[in-house]
Amino acid sequence: MIGIENFGAFLIASIALNLVPGPDTFYILGRSLAQGRGVGIASSLGISAGAIVHTFAAAIGLSALLTASAAAFLVIKLLGAAYLVYLGLSMIFKKATQIPGDNQPCSAGVGSAFRQGLITNTLNPKVALFFLAFLPQFIARDADSHLLGFVLLGLTFVVTSTVWGIVLAWSSAALSGGLRRNPLYLVCLNKVTGILLVGLGVRLATSTNE
Repeated sequence: MIGIENFGAFLIASIALNLVPGPDTFYILGRSLAQGRGVGIASSLGISAGAIVHTFAAAIGLSALLTASAAAFLVIKLLGAAYLVYLGLSMIFKKATQIPGDNQPCSAGVGSAFRQGLITNTLNPKVALFFLAFLPQFIARDADSHLLGFVLLGLTFVVTSTVWGIVLAWSSAALSGGLRRNPLYLVCLNKVTGILLVGLGVRLATSTNE
């Protein structure tokens, strides 16, 4: 037996948690508003890929190790925070000529956004702790395979979060589509998004593992 209990309640809880604004929400919104739908969706998919990494890490016990080791938690946390601050500063100091608008599609930007979303989420130990605390509540202690239950629940959560992330990216980019054709708006919004990312990095750096 897989050993999953109350899957319906898990699905409802997952959707509700995704709807609550958090760092991932603001990250996707910021990238979508500043750089368009493609970058926003790529950022969302990158974050989802990072969540898949955390799912398998939790399933095989790496998250438990991270929780038990204060040093490991601190190192991963500071790396993730530093990366967010780096991305934020890059956007703040980016020149107007380096900011693509709707009439400047950039496949390299989409690939970069995916990688940045992946790295950002993978280097966030708070996500690891969330998976470790949330998923076991819906797995039976006497299950034949806790590993399979962890993976299936984790992937279910990733699917719901991916759908919501794409909706956020699509809608926010559509709302700002006309404004992104204004170079002054692009510069200002990139700076605002950069400040947001720096703020998320500082928040992560000052967080605890509780």
